Amino acid sequence: MGEKIPVTEDNGGDNVRYRMLYDSAGRVYTRKVSGFFQRVRRYTGLPLLLGFVLMPWFMIDGRPAMLFDLPERKFHILWMTFWPQDGMLLAWLLIIAAFTLFTVTVLVGRVWCGFTCPQTVWTLMFIWAEHFCEGDRNKMIKLDKQGWNTEKILRKGSKHFLWLLIAFVTGITFVGYFTPVRELLLGFIPSVGSSGFVTFDVHPAAAFWTLFFTGMTYMNAGWLREQVCKYMCPYARFQSVMYDTDTLAVHYDRERGEARGPRKAHEDYKAAGKGDCIDCSWCVQVCPVDIDIREGLQYECINCGLCVDACNQVMDKMGYERGLIRFTSEDQLANGATHFLRPRLFGYSFAVLAMILAFIYVVGTRQPLSVDVIRDRGANMYRITNGNVQNVYTVKINNMDERPHTYDISVSGDGDFTLRGYRALQIEAGEVFTLPVRVSVPREQLTSSKSTIRFTVVSSEDAGITAEEETTFIGPSR
Repeated sequence: MGEKIPVTEDNGGDNVRYRMLYDSAGRVYTRKVSGFFQRVRRYTGLPLLLGFVLMPWFMIDGRPAMLFDLPERKFHILWMTFWPQDGMLLAWLLIIAAFTLFTVTVLVGRVWCGFTCPQTVWTLMFIWAEHFCEGDRNKMIKLDKQGWNTEKILRKGSKHFLWLLIAFVTGITFVGYFTPVRELLLGFIPSVGSSGFVTFDVHPAAAFWTLFFTGMTYMNAGWLREQVCKYMCPYARFQSVMYDTDTLAVHYDRERGEARGPRKAHEDYKAAGKGDCIDCSWCVQVCPVDIDIREGLQYECINCGLCVDACNQVMDKMGYERGLIRFTSEDQLANGATHFLRPRLFGYSFAVLAMILAFIYVVGTRQPLSVDVIRDRGANMYRITNGNVQNVYTVKINNMDERPHTYDISVSGDGDFTLRGYRALQIEAGEVFTLPVRVSVPREQLTSSKSTIRFTVVSSEDAGITAEEETTFIGPSR
């Protein structure tokens, strides 16, 4: 259940109480609710979910639209192909995503967690399967309390079947980003071999990872759920650093709601000293992380808006004004105004915009060609009979384009540098070609023992595809 740590009360140390570092309250039974924020989640989450599932099935130039081909070290993203040399772009993209998340958090709190985080999206899908098979909250509680019978077996069995089906689709889709999903799915279709045994034509590694992610999805969204948000997710722990008093988050209007309590229809509850909160606990019953928002802002809150929709329904039934629980800021509750233009938000927004523009420029001007030049340290500088000085180099040309190219190499510097022992060769798509070349220059043109020269590689088919590399030319001392 967790480790108990003693906490001494502030009464001289005579009494000691125990606080649990981790304590699971058991299964959280959530109530079904509809409303504005649930429609927002549906309209924003469904396209992202469909994009995740369908993207591996789209084909571009005879390959999946998005395929991370690890054996070939190619990363196909729509019409572009990236290589391990482009790893800096991936790091850059992750930094942009992190700063975007910080910016959104400063403005509207943890809406990423509540609306688009995979843990939340898949958990809500599994909760939907629960409601579909077992009914709403009260029916699920009643079903768990009753003994095992045919109805319970059928309802529980159908729920776990749907869970496993969603988890399997998730696992095979995720692995489909690393291996062609059509072949992967066909490999899981059983067939009877010549020996009479049922066989599967799927690579063992692909099968392992598919089943692994199937099991992890089933465990996370089906069993762990709010425990991931409470105890595993690091984002919940450092969100308070990004929050300020003007951050929009789910808040309970204590001044309007207290004192809470039930009341009769048409009762003058104001005269009785009661607020608008009727203490129905719907806000707690719909919460997927099992907290009471009326106790104030808590790190477990994922800003999903379920409690807002639930409270608004109760307010409508009671004939009260909506917004007892709403997205607002601490400044709005205390002073009646939220300040959207503030230095922290402006700084984050400017940094994100600058990085996005720079990233677009780098990707847009990226060349599908790289060159690496290494001077052969094992070969000494020498002078040939006609008075020229030569150095030997190894040139590596990486054709990162999707079609073959014939590349031409030239060399330039402070002198008449020329290439020897080289002829243009066609390099296939994705090939890294290595060739030795000799660079020659008249000795009288060397002004020092070290000179800087530049190798330039240009595609004969497309002059716009070019790459350059500088290196050092070694000559005799003057």
